[in-house]
Amino acid sequence: LGDAANVNVPEGVDPLFLAITRFNRREYTAATALCSQLLEAQPYDQAAWYLKTRSLTMDAWVDDVEVDEEGAADMLLDDNATASMPRPGTSLARPMTGAAPGSLNAGMRPMSSSGRPTTGFARPGTGQSRGGTASVNAALAGARPGTSRPMTSFGRLVRLGTASLAANTAAGGGGPFILVDKLDLKRYAARPALARALFEYILYVDHNPKKALELAALATQAAGFEDWWWKERLGKCYFQLGLYRDAEKQFRSALKSQETVLASLELARVFLRLDQPNAALEVYAKAADIFPVDVTIIVGQARTCDALNDATKAVQHYKRALSIDATHVESLACLAAHHFYTDQPELALRFYRRLLQLGVRNCEVWNNLALCCFYASQYDLCLAAFEHALQLASDADMGDVWYNIGQVAIGIGDLGLAYQALKVAISIDSNHVESYANLGVLELRKGNVESARANFNTVQSMAPYMFEPFFNGALLAFKLGDFQEAHDLATKALEAYPEHHDTHELLRQLRQQFSHL
Repeated sequence: LGDAANVNVPEGVDPLFLAITRFNRREYTAATALCSQLLEAQPYDQAAWYLKTRSLTMDAWVDDVEVDEEGAADMLLDDNATASMPRPGTSLARPMTGAAPGSLNAGMRPMSSSGRPTTGFARPGTGQSRGGTASVNAALAGARPGTSRPMTSFGRLVRLGTASLAANTAAGGGGPFILVDKLDLKRYAARPALARALFEYILYVDHNPKKALELAALATQAAGFEDWWWKERLGKCYFQLGLYRDAEKQFRSALKSQETVLASLELARVFLRLDQPNAALEVYAKAADIFPVDVTIIVGQARTCDALNDATKAVQHYKRALSIDATHVESLACLAAHHFYTDQPELALRFYRRLLQLGVRNCEVWNNLALCCFYASQYDLCLAAFEHALQLASDADMGDVWYNIGQVAIGIGDLGLAYQALKVAISIDSNHVESYANLGVLELRKGNVESARANFNTVQSMAPYMFEPFFNGALLAFKLGDFQEAHDLATKALEAYPEHHDTHELLRQLRQQFSHL
């Protein structure tokens, strides 16, 4: 706030009116500075206090329904799993198998490190394993091996040890704006308008869910346990504190008093954190009947179906969301990815062109557009799209673009270009496991058996969720006569992809060899 510490107020204009105008324009820094000037002149100005509280809250506000990611501590210390061996399709830790109708498998779409097919849109949590099954190594790893640190619990919030310093800065160096520990919360709970503003300040600016819970409980009591808003906020506090069953009770009570979209989304989020996706789908379905044109509920259904590996239902929900909001970027991206991986690149190309028309111009869209052009036999557009992708690529994305250039080179038979592109991808990102896997195959075609085996071993250690390096390593060991190693690697390949026919055939041949010994 240093630059806006003293906002010039035109002559004859009420400073409070100007602050309200800036607040309505979402110029929260200027509104806060104007309110600070008013409070310096009159410390007990309730209107200025209220407006400054709202400005600070809105400046720090985060849509925590959307930005919900489990940290390392949440994954390792999660004891909320209801079953140690759930049936397929009833747990996020064990989605539907490829044998189920409408589900995807590793042969149709690449798998993420969480063990399920990749979606067309990167969301918080899509690269993590869920359901309390994470090991220490999995919890402490990023979405890609070695490229990012794990997210800590409440990592998007200011840690409590530095919250006082942040408040000092927000108040211009004069100490925290509100000393929450010294407030008489009962007095504020009796005044609903001030209590709501203070609650959101405590939760989003001070990041103190315990104090927020205390204020919400007193305000709920003062309202005669009839106010759905306070019940919903109580549930939010319980959720942040990890008390999921208490949060479920409060959200259900809030929905009984008043059906709202936010309470339904929060209740579904509780069930997802409890690893009960089917219960979350029931909540979404009930909310969709009451709010049939709300896109967030429909997309929530689609995301949960995606997590359960139920592609058919997920696509239906994404199409329904697009029929309501034709500019919904996530639905467009997910439908494009679905059509691409179901051998319909022409349809995927239409969706990616629509994303470009909406102004989504980034490396990922151009890269996907290039691949769609290649598989749709539009080779002239393919190279131009890859050039755009390389121009927009950051260091984190450059490896993926060069890997895909290598894939295109393999498709047109230029193995020399493919080899060089994969080498470039590895030089940019030394942990790019897909490049190592394909490089191993190219080395094998050149007759460099040891180099191929070394590449396969690298991928096996870095990405145990991929079945291809294990199968390729098993096939290589089988041809070299090392039947025991081939059997071990084929078994690991089946763990990653139980329905892989070639692995089953290799194991059958190995059993025949073992029976002759």
